[in-house]
Amino acid sequence: MDVLRDLLNWRSLRWKIAALVAVACCAIALTVGVLVHRSTLARSLNDGRAKAVTQLSRDLRDHERDATPPESLRMSPEAMPVELLRRLRAPQGLRDGYATWYDGDGPGDHPSMWAAQMYRGSPVAVEVDMTPDLLTRRALDRHMWKYSLVALAVVVPLSALAAELPNRRLRRVAWTARRIAAGDLAARTATGRGSDEIAEISATVDSMADSLLGRLLAEQRFTADVAHELRTPLMGLVVASGLLAEGEATELVRDRVALLRTLVEDLLEISRLDAGAERADLRPVPLAEAVGESLVRTGLQTQLTTAGALSADTDPRRLDRIVANLVVNAHRHGRAPVEVEVAGTCVTVRDHGPGFPRELLADGPGRFRTGASERGRGHGLGLTIALGQAQVIGASLSFANAADGGAVATLRLPAAD
Repeated sequence: MDVLRDLLNWRSLRWKIAALVAVACCAIALTVGVLVHRSTLARSLNDGRAKAVTQLSRDLRDHERDATPPESLRMSPEAMPVELLRRLRAPQGLRDGYATWYDGDGPGDHPSMWAAQMYRGSPVAVEVDMTPDLLTRRALDRHMWKYSLVALAVVVPLSALAAELPNRRLRRVAWTARRIAAGDLAARTATGRGSDEIAEISATVDSMADSLLGRLLAEQRFTADVAHELRTPLMGLVVASGLLAEGEATELVRDRVALLRTLVEDLLEISRLDAGAERADLRPVPLAEAVGESLVRTGLQTQLTTAGALSADTDPRRLDRIVANLVVNAHRHGRAPVEVEVAGTCVTVRDHGPGFPRELLADGPGRFRTGASERGRGHGLGLTIALGQAQVIGASLSFANAADGGAVATLRLPAAD
C-alpha cells in the first residue's frame, strides 16, 4: 500500500526526475526536428532550383533545334508569376542570367519551382512540380515525431525506474531521521559507502545521531553521578535534621531536606530507567483495589470511581508509583477536584486546572520542565518517571486536555489472563 501511494504521489522526486527527462527529451526532439526539417527543406529547394534551371536549358536547346517550343516552356509573360519576372529583372537576375522562384501556394497543395531567363529579348520560363519533395518532407516529419514519441514513452518510465534507487536511499534517510526524532538514537541509515550527495546526507544524519547519543549518555552519567554523590551527604542531613530541637526553623529545615531527598531519589530512579536497569515483576493485580490503596497512601483528597474494573497484568509497586505521581502532579499543578476513574484496565486521572501545556502534549514530559507558569512549580520529574515506569510494565501513558478544561492523564494496562 505504501509503495502504491509512493508511485501515485506525483510530487515525489521520482516523477520530478521523469518530468525533467521528458522535458529534456522533448526539447532535444524539437530541436533536432526543426534542424532536420530546415536542412531537408533547404536541400529540396536547392535540388528543385537545379532541376528547374536544367529543365529550362534543355527546353531552350530543344526549341532551337526543332523550332517548336516544348509544352513545358512558357514564353508568355502573362503565364509567369509576377514575383519570378521581378526577380528576373532585378540586378541579381541580370547578373546571373536567370532567376528562380519557389511557389509554395500552388493549387491543390502542389508547390512548384520556376526558372526563367531572357531569350531573344523576351522572358521564357519552366515550371517543375515539387509535390513529391513536399510529400517526402512531410513523411519525414511524421516519422520523426512518431519515433520521438515512442522514444519518449520508453525513456520516461526507464528514468522513473532509474530514479527509484536514489529515492529509496533518500526514504531510508528520512525514515532513520524520524526514528531518531522519536528517540531511537541507535538508528542509522546504513546506506553504504559513496561519494554522492545522498551519501553525504546519510553520513551527516549518522554523525548527528552519534553526537546526540553521546550527549545523552553523558547527561545520563552526569545525572546518575550527581545523584549518587548527593545521596551520602543527604543522609547525613536527614539524620542531623532529626536531632535538631523542635521549632519553626527545625520544621522548615526538615521540609527542605525532605524535598531534597525526594529530588535525589527521583534522579536515581530516572538514571536507572535511562540505563534500562529496571525489570518489572508482573502478576495479576485487581486494578480498582490497587489504585484505591495508592490514593490512600498519597494522603490527598481524590475522588475515585470504578466502572467494570478488571485485573491487570502489572507490577503493583510500579503501578503505585505511576498513580501516585499522576495524582500528586494533578494536585500540585492543577485545581481540585482531582478525579480518578478505573474502567476495565484503564486508569484516568483528571484535574480541573489550566491543563497541560502545548509543549508537553506535542513532545511528551521532560525532566526539569514543568510547562506553563500557571501550572505551578516543581522539578518536572514526576511525569517523566511515570512515563518511564509505564514503559517498563508494558503500559501506555497518554496526556490530553479535557474539552471543558483540565489535564487528563490516561494509563492503559494489559489485562490479566
